[in-house]
Amino acid sequence: MSEDELVGAPKVSSELSPWPVSRLSLTLKEWIERLGVLWIEGELASIKIGPSNMFGELRDLQIENSVSIHSWNVAKIPADLKQGDRVLALIKPAFWPKGGKLTMQVMEMRKVGLGELLERIERLRAQLTAEGLTSIERKQPLPFLPNKIGLITGKDSDAEKDVLQNARLRWPNVEFRTIHTLVQGDKAAPEVIAAIKTLDEDPEVDVIIITRGGGSFEDLLPFSDESLVRLAASCTTAIVSAIGHEKDSPLLDLVADYRASTPTDAAKRVVPDIAQEISDIEKIRDRMYRRLVSTIDYELNQIAQLLNRPVMKDPSVMVKVRVDELNALRDRSNRGFKSLLEIEKKEIKGVIANLRSLSPQSTMDRGYSVVQSDDGKIVRDATKLKAGAVLRIRAAKGETRASVLAEE
Repeated sequence: MSEDELVGAPKVSSELSPWPVSRLSLTLKEWIERLGVLWIEGELASIKIGPSNMFGELRDLQIENSVSIHSWNVAKIPADLKQGDRVLALIKPAFWPKGGKLTMQVMEMRKVGLGELLERIERLRAQLTAEGLTSIERKQPLPFLPNKIGLITGKDSDAEKDVLQNARLRWPNVEFRTIHTLVQGDKAAPEVIAAIKTLDEDPEVDVIIITRGGGSFEDLLPFSDESLVRLAASCTTAIVSAIGHEKDSPLLDLVADYRASTPTDAAKRVVPDIAQEISDIEKIRDRMYRRLVSTIDYELNQIAQLLNRPVMKDPSVMVKVRVDELNALRDRSNRGFKSLLEIEKKEIKGVIANLRSLSPQSTMDRGYSVVQSDDGKIVRDATKLKAGAVLRIRAAKGETRASVLAEE
């Protein structure tokens, strides 16, 4: 059925007006063709190159995912390609409505060489540096004595043996949680990523060592994988990278909190040497003992010098000097007090004399008397008295009553 024959088909599919299969196929074809051409990277799971065509399967580098590929122009496809090669391909997605098959038409393909991989890693290195993921300020300090060490390495590898043996030689009671993964190949990066996530979520793990032995540039490529590197940079647990030898430098080394030159160096960095620590403690204890003895000797010498002073041999000398001073002060105080007392006595005598001279009793003693009316008021004007009024007369000693005989 052609597109012209589909004109009468419903534009919207529903239970009452379903699409024919041909309409679905042509619609999928239109959508897929809108993608245009794309550059993709993957690993050849299979390939067969003929005189004028090529068929094969391209697999993802990290997860289980693959697509079929074909080409009718083998001129731009290297003839030496084989299964397992890592390639870069310019493809155009194509959907064949007749068979309902999706395939990728390869327009150009080339093997990814070391130079291109190096260039890609250098670009990623520059990007990580620009984002600050390689700066020293963001690196976490390694714990002095970790509760448990996470170890990511290949199973039964020499790197695993080096780390375990050297760590236990330095600290026999050290604990490990080991996760074995692939350490090379396309599946290595996803397995290492999963292991990092598991150990970073474990609250008992204080530091994670990622290690493997030396190898070629291609063998160490998983440890320059962008997803792995960014995950390591975001971990809350300290990361130690011990990949290969001193000359090897995958991108993981840049974002790790510590870059160990070898697996043995990693073991020495994450745990202290118990023999060295005991020796240091003994040295510190000996130094403290010597300092304490020296301090005690110094204080005893100071006490001896104080005891040899004259005042300490005869302490009564200090008392005698102070006794004389106290006697002199007491005598001076007594003299001053007596002098002051005499002055105050004289003043008191003068006040007493003044009081006596001003006292009504003293006046009455000289012959004067006080005349009061019957109601107790003092009589000051005799002309105001009436005949027969009773008066009260007070003398210096005693009192008497009298009456007025006649008015004046």
